[in-house]
Amino acid sequence: YFDQPALSIAIMKISAVALLAILGYASAGAPQLSISVRDGNFAGLDGLEPTVAWENSQQAGDLDVSYGIKASAQPTTDLASLPRSIWGKASTDVSGWGVSARAEVDGQDFTNANVELDANNAGADLNIHLVANAGSAFSVRSAEVTKGFDANGARVTVTPRMNLEENDRDVVINYSNDNTNVKLTASADNQEVTISQQVDGDNRIAPTLKSNGDISVEWERRLSDDSSLTATLMPNDNLNVEWRDAAWTANVNMPIDGTNINGANVSIKRDVSF
Repeated sequence: YFDQPALSIAIMKISAVALLAILGYASAGAPQLSISVRDGNFAGLDGLEPTVAWENSQQAGDLDVSYGIKASAQPTTDLASLPRSIWGKASTDVSGWGVSARAEVDGQDFTNANVELDANNAGADLNIHLVANAGSAFSVRSAEVTKGFDANGARVTVTPRMNLEENDRDVVINYSNDNTNVKLTASADNQEVTISQQVDGDNRIAPTLKSNGDISVEWERRLSDDSSLTATLMPNDNLNVEWRDAAWTANVNMPIDGTNINGANVSIKRDVSF
């Protein structure tokens, strides 16, 4: 399907560019301010966790390059403590494959970078995704391959996955046809299936059954074009409700013990674009 040496060289090339992309020169993009209430704490300004995110993109030869930074917006005299994360991404086409590399470093620790490598071949309906760590040495943390195909008007994908850190392996099979989606995840020890049904234009319900007996039910209600309410119930565990309304996001998590609700943790987030 592809020229392997050319693809390997391209991935190495764009991996380096991804790390250096944040040093590129381009016209400034608009930053985004996100303000949230942390851990449901409303007692004073300490409960607020404002962050600022900025990103930009540009062309670098045959590469599409994007980069950005996420930083704390809390007042402080220690400017070095403000950066949360810095990232860069580069992508290009090689012999019919769309390849990309994204690297992100912690704003307080530049000794390691989280790297994501992707390769997509539309003709073969094949996607490859690798997650790695680049520090004193380069090590692959996880890998997955997704193969898709059409079957009698339905869309089917098969994704074997491998987590090298945890030595875990599983496979995800996804079936989608009109308003019905079935997702099966299976490993040697655990299996689960989620059946998602779009009941009408505004309502979707998705129960999940696990081999250990656990069940959960998710209900999503569309309120408007940019507003929705999603409730997820896990019996004897918790009820989580998420409300999205344009730039606002509110989450309420309520632990459940039998028929008792032991308390609620509330978080509220607001994004502001300049």
